[in-house]
Amino acid sequence: MAAGWQDVLRDAAAVREAAAVAVDAALLAGVLMRTGEQPHSSDVVNYAPFTLLPSAVPRALFEQAYAVQQDFNLLVDAISRNKEFLEQTLASTIKVDDFTARLFRIYMQVLEEGLAQTVFLGINRSDYMFDCGLDGQAALRQIEINTIAASFGGLTSHTTDVHRLVLKVLGKTEEASHLLPNNPAKGLALGIAKAWELYGSPRAVVMFLVEEVQRNIFDQRCVENELWNRNIRVVRKRFRDVFEQGSLDASRRLYMDGQEVAVVYYREGYVPQVYDQQNWEARLLLERSRAVKCPDIATQLAGTKKVQQELSRPGMLEKLLPGHPEAVSRIRATFAGLYSLDEGEEGDRIAATAIADPDRFVLKPQREGGGNNLYGEELREVLEKIKDSPERTSYILMDKIRPQPALNYLLRAHSPLQVSECISELGIFGVYVRQGQELVLNEAAGHLLRTKAIEHADGGVAAGVAVLDTPYLV
Repeated sequence: MAAGWQDVLRDAAAVREAAAVAVDAALLAGVLMRTGEQPHSSDVVNYAPFTLLPSAVPRALFEQAYAVQQDFNLLVDAISRNKEFLEQTLASTIKVDDFTARLFRIYMQVLEEGLAQTVFLGINRSDYMFDCGLDGQAALRQIEINTIAASFGGLTSHTTDVHRLVLKVLGKTEEASHLLPNNPAKGLALGIAKAWELYGSPRAVVMFLVEEVQRNIFDQRCVENELWNRNIRVVRKRFRDVFEQGSLDASRRLYMDGQEVAVVYYREGYVPQVYDQQNWEARLLLERSRAVKCPDIATQLAGTKKVQQELSRPGMLEKLLPGHPEAVSRIRATFAGLYSLDEGEEGDRIAATAIADPDRFVLKPQREGGGNNLYGEELREVLEKIKDSPERTSYILMDKIRPQPALNYLLRAHSPLQVSECISELGIFGVYVRQGQELVLNEAAGHLLRTKAIEHADGGVAAGVAVLDTPYLV
């Protein structure tokens, strides 16, 4: 699976020169993050970490990932509309996981009141790794699907140009011409713009619901600027601003400081730490409103690990997507082994198997944002502790995926230039818009490749572990 960079990797002088060019190119292209020391200001910024060289990705698996994305969009939308499925699937989880339980309570409260929202916007990212089987054949395996605040669609829109230049500097002009164009920022903005248009109020704004600490602001600005280019007004607010300034009128239109809000695009709200009582009240206000939420709370619940595990049960996809046998088979072909730890015989058996052979599995809690999964000895210790407790139902088990490592340089500010053994994760962005019962947009919106050194088991770019990359198809 190697892209022919072996000659480059052996030439230390060429690597040093290319790395200097690459860093300047990233700064010029806007592949930027605020610094850890000054996360609230853009006075001092640095380049977001990225690979020196694009990484090899099997063309057939890349095309498979794109081909199944519209199916996953359909599936997420179907789950978000299926109250019975969400209730049954999350019944055990909400007894032991307070965060999921609170989201679920808001979901039920909004349904009981009656949905004011009529236009629905989904932006998700389905993440995969390339599992190397015993026969050496790589297979596409889904890690997870992110249905809230899927990030780096902006910065990755500029990373390809950086890698194209690096290859040219290294004398690989032909290879540079093979890097695929990629602009998720434009695709995500297209979905937001469509939802804004269908909302039907030209003076209403799009609200980005953002974090208190916004180190990754430039990634968001890429999408934001695409909307400004379409003359759609964007405001940036935090949960606390919603609590202080937000209100609903008699028809549940959302107003912030007197401005009507057509679309709420969440870049926050996926981890329990951000919610105090005021923020939970703000979230409820947003969910009750007529504004298009991206995602609405049902779609956030559709992205939980427990739902992912339940989808792998025989016959479940057929129930959720009746009349779509081809979509079902395309989706199922990407699944890794997923196992329930619900109380009962099945859960007891799989817990015992994982304790006996922890290196076969990954233990996943109901959390987003990277850095939460457990492996090896740590997995064994946690399972030993919770195996006889209802707490185990807040986790799922997944077969550990074993990708083929490759050599690359990971460029990070203030870090030495050294070669690392790396593995990559491919994400495909999906966008869909539904008005009432009709799906009016359903597209794959671009890709994201993230790469990390093999010693790091878990974590993404925002978590400080993975770096941005570009696929080189082989």
